Amino acid sequence: MSVTKEDVLSALSRVGLPGGDTLVSRDMIRAVTINGDSVSFVVEAPSPEIAAQMEGARKAAEAVVMELDGVSKVSAALTAHGPAAKAPPPNLKIGGHPKPQDGPTKPSGVQRILAIGSGKGGVGKSTVSSNLAVALAKQGRKVGLLDADIYGPSQPRMMGVNKRPASPDGKTIIPLHAHGVTLMSIGFMMEEGKAVVWRGPMLMGALQQMLGQVEWGELDVLLVDLPPGTGDVQLTLCTKSELTGAIVVSTPQDVALIDARKALDMFATLKTPVLGLIENMSMFVCPDCGSEHQIFGQGGVAAEADKMGVPLLGALPIDLDTRLAGDGGTPIAAGDGPMAQAYAQIAKGLIDGGMA
Repeated sequence: MSVTKEDVLSALSRVGLPGGDTLVSRDMIRAVTINGDSVSFVVEAPSPEIAAQMEGARKAAEAVVMELDGVSKVSAALTAHGPAAKAPPPNLKIGGHPKPQDGPTKPSGVQRILAIGSGKGGVGKSTVSSNLAVALAKQGRKVGLLDADIYGPSQPRMMGVNKRPASPDGKTIIPLHAHGVTLMSIGFMMEEGKAVVWRGPMLMGALQQMLGQVEWGELDVLLVDLPPGTGDVQLTLCTKSELTGAIVVSTPQDVALIDARKALDMFATLKTPVLGLIENMSMFVCPDCGSEHQIFGQGGVAAEADKMGVPLLGALPIDLDTRLAGDGGTPIAAGDGPMAQAYAQIAKGLIDGGMA
């Protein structure tokens, strides 16, 4: 009578293992093959480390099967599960042509979106954005900060974050967090020092992704740090998003105000309410004698705000500690000094006015 697979498994069930189990009860037998009076099978250990300790069990398995009637040759191979292969991370690609939209949208859970813009670069718009976000968070608001300055993202440095956001499925983006603020920036997705060389549609697609694919969660306000000027990013944000309004940052210098007026005109053309102006670098206070110097002029932004009938939300002096804090990755608003109090006052005004 020829041996059967059931006979083989029955014999192998007598090969004990530490703990009282057997090769069969632990489901370690694979590929039982019977060819006349020859039997072969595989003993599969759960790990290479355990397999290294099972040579005795393998020999015992061969011996009990050899005792079966009709068996004259037995071959038992010992293998082990290898570590599970790690799945490659989802391929999250930022940029590309924007997707069609039925109309302006707002990320789920976000109550307000405030754009922070300027007519020209170098007026401290990104510094104001990061510090205002931290100041609002310190006053109990749930705050997000989107760095939409695609060509010159500075929020990763200013907020002290340099990680790459996770993406569980290659579509959803998990934002980062610092100083109580939820963060997203194109700078997180690019190698530091590498230029973004994109045409307009790529910029528009990237902004759409960072607004719509990021899991922002429940936010009272999302601040969007815009690039300088009046280009594709501004146009996309104002026409494709449900903006609560915009804040314009300028220095009191006449040249800066010329460009700030263009930003104001752009928001008016796109029917985006301007919630107020912030005068940055309004003065320099000498650290040695305490005297004030109006390096970039005096009162220009306040006059422009009065002309437009919008609030002057605050006037911020040139301050070395603010620059050092931004370069160091901890915004000055996270502290308790005079500049932190100045940003706290602006934040309070936005909250009291129902804008944040």
